[in-house]
Order: sequence, then structure tokens, then C-alpha cells
Amino acid sequence: MPQKPHRTAKQIHRPPIPEAERDLVRIAGFAAVAALVEKDPNRLVRLFMDERTAKKAEALCAKLAPLHKPYRTIDAEELAKLAGTPMHGGLLALAKPKPLGLFDPNAARDWVKEGKPLMVLDGVGNPHNLGAIARSLAFFGIPRLLLSDHPGQAQPSEAAYRIAEGGLEWVEVMSAPRFPLPLKRLKEAGFFVLGTALGEGAKPLKEVLPWARKRPIALVLGNEETGLPKHSQAECDALAVISGSGQVQSLNVAATAAILAYLAG
Repeated sequence: MPQKPHRTAKQIHRPPIPEAERDLVRIAGFAAVAALVEKDPNRLVRLFMDERTAKKAEALCAKLAPLHKPYRTIDAEELAKLAGTPMHGGLLALAKPKPLGLFDPNAARDWVKEGKPLMVLDGVGNPHNLGAIARSLAFFGIPRLLLSDHPGQAQPSEAAYRIAEGGLEWVEVMSAPRFPLPLKRLKEAGFFVLGTALGEGAKPLKEVLPWARKRPIALVLGNEETGLPKHSQAECDALAVISGSGQVQSLNVAATAAILAYLAG
């Protein structure tokens, strides 16, 4: 007797996207949309919500009305199709992508004067991790995130926006090409460049932080599987590892980023 095909999670197929809207990003979830409306409402093109979210979204709609931004209540099934996922939280914005800045070594000297840390990702390929990291940075008030030109490095995407819960609106995200040269430029500007790595050369974080904090810290994280590339490690002032029980080798990169953001902030 033939076996029944294996059942998978229900897939949501989006309706055809009009030509004029193909460059727009879909930002789903109340927190993410609220941050967009608060920080940069002019990027929003259209807003959709389901009936259960309409009352909660009234304040957002009131802010959009003077800007002549259209909003509409639709049923949950149609909203899921527009979002391409059932994980939309009842609210969906079609918005222009947030421009990605370009790392400027001269500006880095001004950042040092502010005294705040920043974070650098070199090969973190999962957009969910990128979104979670942006959320942690916004929570702890770390204003900048640099993304290397590693071919596997994730960029801001619809998945990243959803997971970030608004964090990508509050954190300035910049491209940092010609890696690892930007790490050298950060050191020249006055940052203490602290990389995370396992193995030889890495010291426990609690030993490194006391003297790293004498300058603003640039926290550098690499890919979960392959780690921070050797050429990037070579440009760090120090390499640190978060000590654990030893029952598992390491933390998820987003969890590591949250701990570092808390301790360096």
C-alpha cells in the first residue's frame, strides 16, 4: 500500500506583486510597524491590519492620516497572503527599505567621543540572528551595527525586520567593505576591538573586559559554524570567550551578542 506523503507546515503563497511595489519590504508585527511609524513614517507606503488588531492600531493610523498614508482592515487569511507568513502579528506595513549606510572611518572618531560601543558582524548568515541582534542592540542603547562584506553575511530582510521587533529602526546599520580593514580603522579611531572566538588566544571575557572598557568597545562576532575569520581575528586587540559549564560548546550568536551588548553598554 503506498505511503501518504509527509505533511509539512502550510505554505503561504503571496499574490502577484505590482511592479511599482516590488522594491518594497514587508514589515510585519506590531512592534516593528510601530517603530517604523515612530522613527521614519515617510518610508511607509501602505498599512494593513486584521480585525483583531484594528483597535490597537488606531493610534498608529492617527499618526499616518496627516501624511496621507493609506491603511486598511482586511481578513486574517488575506493578511497572511500579503505577508507571505502567518507570523504577521495582525499588522503589516509595505515600506521603502531603510537605506544601508557606509562605514566612514572619519565618522568613527566622532563615535569614540560619544563613548558608546558598537557591534560588527562578519559572516553571520542567518537573518533571524541578525534581527535578534538588532533587537538586543536597540534594547541596550547601542546605536550602530557594522556588517562586513563576507559573502555569507546576512543583510536586513523581511525576516530580520520581523524578528528585530523594531530594533532595525533604532540601530544605524552600515556596510563595512574591504574587511578586515574597517577593524584597523576602528582601532585607529580609538575603539578597543574585541573579537569573540573559541580556542587558542581567546581569554575569558571577565578577564578581558576590565581593561577593554578603558576605551569604547567594538564587539566583533563571526559565523556560528566557522567562527570569526582568522584575518579578522588578527586585527582584534583581544579575543574573548564566554565561559560556560562545558556541557555545550558555545552559545547561539544572538545570545552571545545580547550578553556582550549588556556588559559593554
